Amino acid sequence: MNPTILAATWSDGLYVFSGDVSRQELAGQAIRAIAPDGHAGALAIVDGYSICRRTASGSWNTIATSELPLACCVAVGDAIYAGTDDARMLRINSGGRMDVLSSFDTVPGRDTWYAGAAMIDGRLLGPPLGIRSITATADGAALLANVHVGGIPRSTDLGATWQPTIDIESDIHEVRAHPAHPEIVAAAAAAGLCISRDRGATWTIEREGLHASYCSAIAFVGDDILIAASAHHFATEGAVYRRPIEGGRSLTPLDGGFPKWTEGIVDTGCIAARGSSIAVADKGGNLYVSADAGHTWSRRANGLPGISSLVIV
Repeated sequence: MNPTILAATWSDGLYVFSGDVSRQELAGQAIRAIAPDGHAGALAIVDGYSICRRTASGSWNTIATSELPLACCVAVGDAIYAGTDDARMLRINSGGRMDVLSSFDTVPGRDTWYAGAAMIDGRLLGPPLGIRSITATADGAALLANVHVGGIPRSTDLGATWQPTIDIESDIHEVRAHPAHPEIVAAAAAAGLCISRDRGATWTIEREGLHASYCSAIAFVGDDILIAASAHHFATEGAVYRRPIEGGRSLTPLDGGFPKWTEGIVDTGCIAARGSSIAVADKGGNLYVSADAGHTWSRRANGLPGISSLVIV
């Protein structure tokens, strides 16, 4: 079966690409984030407050609705964890009951977290303090949340307790666990590429080969890491790099038809991989795809409106 690429947008629903066919779903609705549901479908945050499931056949249903503005989500077994714009953590059980995890409100060092705003051309811009991404290790033993700006709190007891793991000044933009190797976790940060080989307990930061250290999106392709880098969040161009997980080599820009420079940055959630299929979207609305683990690339679409995240199902 051909993989299907789901491109969520900030304001105009979901664009679905399967083979040579494309279509739009939930037109006119905001999809803040999209993630695999673990059952060949996807989870999506729709219009800011609802967690919805898209089945493999393309039908939609609402799982739960929150009073808090939602930012990201991840499926872990039969549960769904969701992060909010004000850095709260929610858990939704298989019956759709949503609970706020008070344990996340008492992470050591939380009082030092701050919103990731920046002064650009005399204007204060940037997102609120919030949970930008969530991931779980392949064995489900560790849950990691990327707070912007607040490091990567980690739980090893399904969210009952949390501990900080990395200096918050690393300024993390996305955390991603390897889909097959539970000990491997990586993160894209303003400080560079962050790698953990102990389920996110400790981290090293690497920059060799990058044209700039500001990294905004990350994914695993087999035993390789893909990471997006740019001068800053509002840069007019960026690049995507590749390197084996085990290191020993510098990060090198993607080739095989992938552009040297993307149109704007490749933001959080905008690199997706599944098997040998990869999709990358930039701020300019360009969608680049590879069917051979990134050896060759083509542009699948351009001019897409404000892509918020990608998933391949």
